[in-house]
Amino acid sequence: MKHVEKYTRNYFLPPEPCMKWAQKDHIDKAPIWCSVDLRDGNQALVVPMSLEEKLEFFQYLVQIGFKEIEVGFPAASETEYQFLRTLIERDMIPDDVTVQVLTQSREHIIRKTFEAVKGAKNAIIHLYNSTSVAQREQVFKKSKQEIIDIAVSGAKLFNQIAQETGAHYRYEYSPESFTGTEMEFALEICNAVLDVWRPTAESKVIINLPVTVSLSMPHVYASQVEYISEHLNYRDNVVLSIHPHNDRGCAVADTELGILAGAQRVEGTLFGNGERTGNVDIVTLALNMYSQGVDPQLDFSNMPEVCAKYEKLTDMKVYERQPYAGKLVFAAFSGSHQDAIAKGMHWREEHDCQHWTVPYLPIDPKDVGREYDGDVIRINSQSGKGGIGYLLEQKYGFALPPKMREDFGYAVKNVSDHQHKELQPDEVYGIFCKNYVNVEKESGLCLEDFHFTRNGGFHVKVSLRQNGKHMEIAGSGNGRLDAVSNAIKANLGYTYHIDQYQEHALEQGSTAQAAAYVGIADDNGKITWGAGVHTDIVTASVKALISAINRLY
Repeated sequence: MKHVEKYTRNYFLPPEPCMKWAQKDHIDKAPIWCSVDLRDGNQALVVPMSLEEKLEFFQYLVQIGFKEIEVGFPAASETEYQFLRTLIERDMIPDDVTVQVLTQSREHIIRKTFEAVKGAKNAIIHLYNSTSVAQREQVFKKSKQEIIDIAVSGAKLFNQIAQETGAHYRYEYSPESFTGTEMEFALEICNAVLDVWRPTAESKVIINLPVTVSLSMPHVYASQVEYISEHLNYRDNVVLSIHPHNDRGCAVADTELGILAGAQRVEGTLFGNGERTGNVDIVTLALNMYSQGVDPQLDFSNMPEVCAKYEKLTDMKVYERQPYAGKLVFAAFSGSHQDAIAKGMHWREEHDCQHWTVPYLPIDPKDVGREYDGDVIRINSQSGKGGIGYLLEQKYGFALPPKMREDFGYAVKNVSDHQHKELQPDEVYGIFCKNYVNVEKESGLCLEDFHFTRNGGFHVKVSLRQNGKHMEIAGSGNGRLDAVSNAIKANLGYTYHIDQYQEHALEQGSTAQAAAYVGIADDNGKITWGAGVHTDIVTASVKALISAINRLY
């Protein structure tokens, strides 16, 4: 591409090696989650949410399990202010939930922010100012000391207003544009604010390190977080928070490595909604932890509902390939994938597995409210016998013999290929019933009745119709099905032999139906399959044989 020379690495490494995070291979507990859907997420919408929509979204975030929710910038607009006041005055904030509000380090904005949270039982007031080289030089045209003075003056005003009003809230400070800031300076300004607030074990302060714009690979951010974590004043009384954006598509990785590096708290949104490429996706983060046996402390067990609520309130769409949530993320169209999943599911049933290890599925789809038949095994022209057979078994109870699965698989793929579309489960079932089950043709054989007697072997009398003509035939054999088959071959001139036979119950109960499968081989060894379904297993077997004969001839 042209003009590559105009770009350079504009981030700053810590002044010392910070790689302790690299010695860890997993996150062992969930961080404190703070949803910023109603602030970062809302301000990034083409049409921001109405008051009632925001109230509904707030209640849903509480239902999911968020204990900290940033509700807006109340001094920025009357809408934001009224939203917070409505939450407080309608007593909509549970006692165990903390609302968070954002403010710049400007006196009139800080005072209005404190006014807005009056009456809230639990609140975090979040102070920020930009610290990066680009912001200092191009936007504010201020020295490092002047930038520190802005942060410190705001922090002092927090203390002053708290003394004036008797208010007791938690405080948070963000060196906005942290990723473009020299690490020594970022540490200096955070410690300057902490020296004003002087956190204690009973009154901890949040220091938040935002990836306002993603500028580096995730390991660089992890080293930056670790450096700040290792050198903060009052570290035991500081909750270290991170707030990654997704400009480089690395927000999830930034966050996971940031947690390994010492972050205890994460600010993000559902499905990563936010400015530009968005905030970090808390759904993905939470379920990544869940997939490794860590309780995320958030409830995403009904993902279809979460998606529907999100789409309704934001007018955004959840992408089909969105991790864990998209409609196609568990879908397997490939024949080899379907076969591996089907065998993995059978393995679980046979071995009573404690842990989830099914190929191609990082978590059990049912744990997030999805179904195997409609969400996992999806049927089109790329599908294979394993997946098609598994769908038929799981949804409709037909456990086809392996060779019959292959035969049926080709029949289904042929339909999908010619129609150029995915086939729904009921369409697959329809193909099976139409082409294999109880197949009787006017030009072929139609079973009317049969009667067995036993004298050594089995003797049978069979009533049939062929081409509309009624006939009675008889035969003998070692078993009932063998007797019927011998009668047909001896009296009607068909030449074949029964190659395979299988049967099983479809349901339990007094009116249970049975399924039988018969594969007959012609003189060249080619096998033709038929299936029979009936409440009587012998009748089902005879119907399966006649189905196979009608399909062969």
